[in-house]
Amino acid sequence: MKTMHIGFDDTDSTRKGCTTYIAALLVEKLLRNEVKFIDYPCLVRLNPNIPWKTRGNGALCLRIKYPEKKEEIIKENVIACVEEKADLKARGTNPGIVFLKSNSIPKEVKAFARNTITGIVSLKDALKLLKKFEAEALGFKNGRGIIGGLAAVGETLEGDHTYELIAYRLPENYGLRRQVDENSIFEMDKATAPYTFNNVDWKKGRIIITPRGPDPILFGIRGENAEIVKKAFRMVKTFEPIERWVIFRTNQGTDAHLKRVRNLREVKPYHPVIVRGFVASESKTIPRRHILFSLKDEEGKVDCAAYEPTGFLRHAARKLIIGDYIEVYGGVRAPSSAHPLTVNLEKIRVLKFAPKIMYRNPPCPKCGKRMKSMGKEKGFRCEKCGLKDRNIQKVEIRLKRTLKRSLYITSPRSQRHLTKPLRRYGLEKHRKSIVKLVNGWHFP
Repeated sequence: MKTMHIGFDDTDSTRKGCTTYIAALLVEKLLRNEVKFIDYPCLVRLNPNIPWKTRGNGALCLRIKYPEKKEEIIKENVIACVEEKADLKARGTNPGIVFLKSNSIPKEVKAFARNTITGIVSLKDALKLLKKFEAEALGFKNGRGIIGGLAAVGETLEGDHTYELIAYRLPENYGLRRQVDENSIFEMDKATAPYTFNNVDWKKGRIIITPRGPDPILFGIRGENAEIVKKAFRMVKTFEPIERWVIFRTNQGTDAHLKRVRNLREVKPYHPVIVRGFVASESKTIPRRHILFSLKDEEGKVDCAAYEPTGFLRHAARKLIIGDYIEVYGGVRAPSSAHPLTVNLEKIRVLKFAPKIMYRNPPCPKCGKRMKSMGKEKGFRCEKCGLKDRNIQKVEIRLKRTLKRSLYITSPRSQRHLTKPLRRYGLEKHRKSIVKLVNGWHFP
């Protein structure tokens, strides 16, 4: 038995298609050809800040063992499936497929995957690695999907990872309203917490496991292990048939995209970052209720933006004052003529508060009534007893901060695929673990 890693990406568009659905179809097709899966299909979300990202920016990898005599038919099945299901007519859809025959993934390919998730890489970088390790690749149109295909092969999810069970619709239901029992999803979330996440937005009373576009997905349940997402799946009631479903292993909900930088000078466009600094301006509200403030350190200054859908995060950003020391997490928007370099916030961690001070007119030293100003640098007078004093000063009062020293995260409905939700803190996986596929990890 030989080992092969099959990566592919960039097959969908805003109007149709889904790369995970191609993976689900291939699971069924490949199992007919004496293939044994050595891992769950791997769903790898890439840097969500690059301008040319796909809709969900997720690349897929299938890791298999197979009889050598089946190699060509396996490749033919993969290529045919991508050709048939990718939206090749859509502008900006550029599928790519990578076949790497190896028992282990080279370190350079793992590093390439890490850079694709946290930064920017080029097709030239990918092609060099393909040549070095004698991998095969097929690109459609400009072939940019080869980058994601190789990144999916290289991301072996040895550290923190999660699982997602995705259920798919019958083709005749594409584009129609998804028919699910919302009450069953709320009940499922209660029953499986904290081991599933981002099922519902409790504050808004809204389910968030169902997408809204015309793609094949009916719903997806994310969790800490394959057993829990399968258990949760059984609890969800639907009013339309499910064509198929598959459990994926993934980097979703892990903050895998965020990279800590030492100072603001290292903040670069399109990179997801974690960086610390002092609040340098009062927060202000810009059109559509977005909150904007600036952050500075000894090396530089950037703007930070919390957009209206971010919920808790936006409320926290509004309460920051000049001098607060914070840590921000988010993707960096490139500067333009309209705005400077900006971190689009996913999280804020408040580390240290600046004192919040207000000044009030002093009480009258004779009768205790609050005095009135007689003008700039002219002192104060008491309207009750008539006392005047040119030397008396306003009283400094330290106000209690309503903001807590804590971590603030965007609301579930606005979280990116990669954003680690509060529910996952403390449940991270820190060691390489042996992957064992549960019985019935896919249907059919």
